[in-house]
Amino acid sequence: MTSMASIIPDYNYDIFISYRQKDNKGDRWVSEFVDALKDELESTFKEEISVYFDINPHDGLLETHDVDESLKEKLKCLIFIPIISRTYCDPKSFAWEHEFKAFVEKATKDQFGLKIRLSNGNVASRVLPIQIHDLDNEDIKLCESILGGVFRGVEFSYKSAGINRPLRSTEDKPGDNLNKTYYRDQINISANAIKEIISGLKSEPSKSVSEQNEVLLTVKKPVTTAKSIIVLPFENMSPDPDQDYFSDGLTEEIITDLSHINDLLVISRSSAMTYKGTNKKISEIAAEVNVHYVLEGSVRKAGKNLRITAQLINAMSDTHLWAEKYTGTLDDVFNIQEKVSRSIVNALKIKLNHEEKKPTANLRAYDLYLLGRYYWNRRTEEGLYLSIEYFEQAINLDQDYALAYAGLSDAYYICADWNYLSPLPAYQKAIEFAQKAVLLDNNIAEAYATLGIIACNFEFNYDKAESHFQTALTLNPNYATAHQWYAVFLTVMGRFDEASTQINLTLQLDPLSPIKNYCCGLLYYFAEAYDNAISQYKETLKLDPEFPLVSFQIFLCHFQKGLIVEAISEYQKLMVDDSSLKTYKKNAMEIYNSSGTIGFLNYIIDLELNSANPHSRVLAILFALSGDNQKALDYIEYNVTEYITDFIYLNVEPAFINLRSEPRFLALLQRIGLDQ
Repeated sequence: MTSMASIIPDYNYDIFISYRQKDNKGDRWVSEFVDALKDELESTFKEEISVYFDINPHDGLLETHDVDESLKEKLKCLIFIPIISRTYCDPKSFAWEHEFKAFVEKATKDQFGLKIRLSNGNVASRVLPIQIHDLDNEDIKLCESILGGVFRGVEFSYKSAGINRPLRSTEDKPGDNLNKTYYRDQINISANAIKEIISGLKSEPSKSVSEQNEVLLTVKKPVTTAKSIIVLPFENMSPDPDQDYFSDGLTEEIITDLSHINDLLVISRSSAMTYKGTNKKISEIAAEVNVHYVLEGSVRKAGKNLRITAQLINAMSDTHLWAEKYTGTLDDVFNIQEKVSRSIVNALKIKLNHEEKKPTANLRAYDLYLLGRYYWNRRTEEGLYLSIEYFEQAINLDQDYALAYAGLSDAYYICADWNYLSPLPAYQKAIEFAQKAVLLDNNIAEAYATLGIIACNFEFNYDKAESHFQTALTLNPNYATAHQWYAVFLTVMGRFDEASTQINLTLQLDPLSPIKNYCCGLLYYFAEAYDNAISQYKETLKLDPEFPLVSFQIFLCHFQKGLIVEAISEYQKLMVDDSSLKTYKKNAMEIYNSSGTIGFLNYIIDLELNSANPHSRVLAILFALSGDNQKALDYIEYNVTEYITDFIYLNVEPAFINLRSEPRFLALLQRIGLDQ
């Protein structure tokens, strides 16, 4: 036992070695290990390293000692090394209860935290287990329950047929040891690991991993502003239900017109459309989306004849500000839209700060554009293909129809992003059509936003991406998707505070959108704010119980928190939901109970590989969590090459933390411009 102070002020020892006294009887394995480690540390560190090692022949301090007070100072150390044997993992033992558990609790609350960031970007625990036996699965699970993560230690176990004992220094030639390990090498690995941890502690003396990643990520329920409105879906009063696209399109056009007014907050289309056919009261709707005013109306279209009614309601006082009827023909549709918008503006006493410009003189082209947006908003594979057809037909009728080019760009971008089309050619078409839209009309926010997300996810030109997002939001500060994609960009950059601001604006404008709520959950997850992420994912499921990957993300959050049982429970929900996994008979919890965390991870990797549609990001994450770095890198490398946008988050994905020192990983970061 050494009694000198730690190399970091306010700590009494650098290393505390904890063990069961019975493991040091006979050949005194623990004493030999401590001596060998001290010798190795002398050749590893320039400074003197202090080690606490209790040589009391009894199991822990004497009964006459005040255990808590005696250990309080001794456990104030930088690194805790438990000698994990077949007997150590006993909740009734002194070492387990008063040393192992006590250190974890103490370290979790001190200035560093239990886990620290290393200089190479990896994360290490201040508990460094030394494993001297092959352990029962129950013992591994017991260790993991305290450590809050996968159990990984430095192995000093000797393996051969029918043998389960510690590796001795006299067995420095492996011989028939199935582990093929040298005692001397394992001592060296231990000393190097200690050096890495202490170097990490010295470089970040007052920040734990959780503190380094903590950001003010709170989705704020906004105060209802006086100048805020939702345009409810105009009701289709036409005899033909197939005319829904026209009433929906008119709703969207009025929303778009109003969105360009800088001091008016306009709820976006996707949230507004959730109220289509609703029986909810106006006051209830306004409260749900935090707006002051509600516009509702109806459309009757018969041949070329139109009749539109609209009324503006002050939801705070439940009073009608005005109600109007507009009649005309399809030739007047743009004028009617403008009249409705201007009437609302006048009623709200807001100055309209721009002149409306007719998007096309060809009314059939406009009709086709509305059909394109109608199907684009469905976000299904079939709907996106139909939207492309309608946008192309609109362009065939009007070669200068900028909005139709913007719509075509959006359709190809989503098809690339969701892998409905081969990403590379689809991205190239999305860029081509967005640039054409801007060339024809440089005031289209949608085109700039699409160029921004493509510059981020496909071109890896982050300066260009940010410039495009800022232009889009200058042109239309109410464009929720631009705020969402800007938040994605800022998350990729690791600028979590700014991303939080943008995602709050996104949800203020589009609070009922499942994809935007899911995006908010992802931001929390990447910032390692797991409780917030879980809450946001649950909000997503309220809006869309079928939304893909939410259960997997909740599973990941629990896993990263070290709540393995909760993680498995969430994964079992995923197995129930995915029909392709129902053929697997074994229960996931049974696998965990019999094979531990690594066995469970290998099991669900096999499930994913054999599912109908294996997901590359899921597999890369699972391989990384299981410790198979090379397999994880294989999937990442392939998908970066194929421009799969899930992998733009390489630098902030918590599951990839221990890949960050791998040369292949660093090369991939360099390839996508995130190596700075």
